[in-house]
Amino acid sequence: MEQVEFLIQIPNQVIMQVFGQYDANIRKIERECGVSIANRSDGVKVIGDKNRAQMAVQVLESLRALALKKEEITEQKVNYILSVAEEAQMKAVEKLADDIICMTANGRPLKAKTLGQKKYIDLIRKNTIVFGIGPAGTGKTYLAMAMAITAFKNNEVNRIILTRPAIEAGEKLGFLPGDLQQKVDPYLRPLYDALYEIMGVETFSRNMEKGLIEVAPLAYMRGRTLDNAFIVLDEAQNTTPEQMKMFLTRIGFGSKAVITGDLTQIDLSEGKKSGLTEATRILSDIEGIGMITMTNQDVVRHPLVQKIISAYEKFEEKKKAQSEEAFEARESKGRNKPSYVNRREGGRRNAGTH
Repeated sequence: MEQVEFLIQIPNQVIMQVFGQYDANIRKIERECGVSIANRSDGVKVIGDKNRAQMAVQVLESLRALALKKEEITEQKVNYILSVAEEAQMKAVEKLADDIICMTANGRPLKAKTLGQKKYIDLIRKNTIVFGIGPAGTGKTYLAMAMAITAFKNNEVNRIILTRPAIEAGEKLGFLPGDLQQKVDPYLRPLYDALYEIMGVETFSRNMEKGLIEVAPLAYMRGRTLDNAFIVLDEAQNTTPEQMKMFLTRIGFGSKAVITGDLTQIDLSEGKKSGLTEATRILSDIEGIGMITMTNQDVVRHPLVQKIISAYEKFEEKKKAQSEEAFEARESKGRNKPSYVNRREGGRRNAGTH
């Protein structure tokens, strides 16, 4: 196959970020695209098959654009850009850096890191209720809380309410000491952690004391009408259909709600339906309700997390296929097996011939 050569200019002030420590980013691009890349005096040369080399150039140009915007070039970011390179979405990825949701307590800008996350944020901006579904590490809860804090700071809502069902994730917590709030705090700890990081401990505590921020288990929502509030329901896969209906009918005037969950991590007892699964089927065509399902491409944790999720998905698919095959085999065996009545009638006819 004919080899072609492309030359790309990368300014000296960002070349170290683009190449990565010990050229790790370049080695990754070379492996994934099947090309060779070298930094020469006249620019960065990319050599390889035409289509693959063009793809490598697009990746390098995207990394260059992000580095020039002072964006940190992480391993996750390189992996993500490579994953969308073949889908001609490179320019959209570069624009992710331009949309700042809010600043964290230590001054770090919060932005979408994937196109799935960007779509999720846009849905929250445009709709009253949004269902954000996807695997662990896609930023569903964190981004929802960032949007809630932004709305609160901009006086779009008067308070923030964060809730999740108090369901043990495969473990029994047993008897917990303290008052009722202290007993449910272990279930709500992930929400507190995100609030501390985005808002800061002092600001959070001050608003909590005033009742402007409420973190409570889902059971506390019954019988209330929640006006002028930004409500986040986390771990919604562990709600029952009755709880989900109860929650959705609490939403009052001037309020916005984001419901997040991972349908692969349902901790309800055997035989119980997930309220999240049912709600997405019932409400999918209602105006003002947005829904998004993120994938393992949107995972922004350690790169191993993405691989772990993919491995589990393949395992579940294989297990499901085996279960279906076993069921069909039993059904087929049952159809082919003569019934007791047929065997008895056949026996009578045979007896009559003697």
